[in-house]
Amino acid sequence: MGKITFYEDRNFQGRSYECMSDCPDMSSYMSRCQSCRVESGCFMAYERPNFMGQQFFMRRGEYPDMQRLISTGMMFDNIRSCRMIPQHRGSFRMRIYERENFGGQMMELMDDCDSIQERYRMSDCQSCNVMDGHWLMYEQPHFRGRQMYMRPGEYRSFREMGMGMGGMSQGSMRFMSMRRINEMCN
Repeated sequence: MGKITFYEDRNFQGRSYECMSDCPDMSSYMSRCQSCRVESGCFMAYERPNFMGQQFFMRRGEYPDMQRLISTGMMFDNIRSCRMIPQHRGSFRMRIYERENFGGQMMELMDDCDSIQERYRMSDCQSCNVMDGHWLMYEQPHFRGRQMYMRPGEYRSFREMGMGMGGMSQGSMRFMSMRRINEMCN
């Protein structure tokens, strides 16, 4: 079970809202969120309501100033929705595809991959099928850049998914590294 507390102002000041599950729209609880504490579990925070826009992975810890995330390459100064990431204790398995609709070269992953270019000689990843576990996808090699949370399911077109990613044009939606979400959430 996860628990996160959001605060309207930096440094855990102002009104707060405690959450232990998905929250598609925080605007009914607070006007803005500029700091938070993750007491247990892992969450994905989103810059827009209904789990849209840029995403940021949050594990146990304190986040006193959401604007500081800019230093990590994230243009993220407010949280409007969040999703709790359920614990997964089994195996991890995902197939990544070079082209949309599961076309082109296919590789199967069961562990983290810091660069699909270096490991598989794939220049692009435009679709995937997550069979087991929960994953974080990164737009750049070595787990850098914008992130997207992938739970089990089929993802036929990252380009089409890009419409929900604030600041990313449709043509630029691609991922170059992937990481399993597992014991990071304890």
